[in-house]
Amino acid sequence: MGAEPVNVNEFEELARQALPKMFYDHYSSGAEDQHTLKENVKAFQKIMIRPRILVDVSRIDLSTTVLGYKISAPIMIAPTARHKLAHPQGEVATARAAASCNTIMILSYMSSCTIEEVASSCNAVRFFQIYMYKRRDITAKLVQRAERCGYKAIVLTVDTPRLGRREADIKNKMIAPQLKNFEGLISTEFSSDDGSNVEAFVRNTFDASLSWKDIGWLRSITKLPVLIKGVVTHEDALKAIEVGVDGIVVSNHGGRQLDYAPATISVLEEVVDAVKGKVPVLFDGGIRRGTDIFKALALGAQAVLIGRPAVYGLAAKGEDGVKRVIEMLKNELENTMAFSGCPTLKDISRNHVRTQHGILHSML
Repeated sequence: MGAEPVNVNEFEELARQALPKMFYDHYSSGAEDQHTLKENVKAFQKIMIRPRILVDVSRIDLSTTVLGYKISAPIMIAPTARHKLAHPQGEVATARAAASCNTIMILSYMSSCTIEEVASSCNAVRFFQIYMYKRRDITAKLVQRAERCGYKAIVLTVDTPRLGRREADIKNKMIAPQLKNFEGLISTEFSSDDGSNVEAFVRNTFDASLSWKDIGWLRSITKLPVLIKGVVTHEDALKAIEVGVDGIVVSNHGGRQLDYAPATISVLEEVVDAVKGKVPVLFDGGIRRGTDIFKALALGAQAVLIGRPAVYGLAAKGEDGVKRVIEMLKNELENTMAFSGCPTLKDISRNHVRTQHGILHSML
């Protein structure tokens, strides 16, 4: 592709050209038949926007706050692993791009760069994502390091009692490098009969007995707000509120865990209705256009997370690529707001979208 990319989808093609097949497949693929992976994107096409006319949109304000921290637009960087597979500067480049766009990056526990390296790379608000390990002391040490380095929240991913069957990684015999965050704590060099050492690491270290009571333990070891990522039903949203989480991320792990789980945009409103505004609800999965962001906001999300688009931007053009992906989405969202008669994010309402079934009804 000779021409410069004009949308996020074109960055994916540039990333495919730039990366070794094993690494591109690792980032782009999903579980099993990849039905959920594809539906995360396709489900947005079933939602139509209801534009409003003759509204003064000469000034559009995209800014919002998440947990009290102001960001320039409701677009955050989702936690994704091993950015050095995409670019030599890894998560440091991603963090600098997020900072220059005045938004929040959620650093993955599986980052190629350490918690400390990313914290010292630039001055910005950052959250830290973790899993719960069989050895609770490892979880505690990572949380304490993040807190010491000025991260502002902990995001616990809760949809991974085991790793989804990612057949591209198995076919490619995906061998991920040692993770620097775990040096001196635990080895991440596990071998596996099926060819993917990522699955072997998860099987040997993640705690499949994790339950709701463990949220209380996590909250007891940190002063930071705790969000949980991986909620897709109103039942689990109600339980999350009950155990005292500070925020919810509606996510199916980018279609990389349970195949044939619902597309996240199709369950967002169900979760929002259950939460009833008690905590912020963030949205993750399938965002490729500003219109997607508008639809998620209309269905109740406070902000959206982008994972693959940021990695594709990083692979194609480094720090500048990540910045351009964010700016593209911001510009498209601004256009959508203008056409829809919404000068601010607060003006975006449920009345601005229509699903294929008309008005969605709460399951509560």
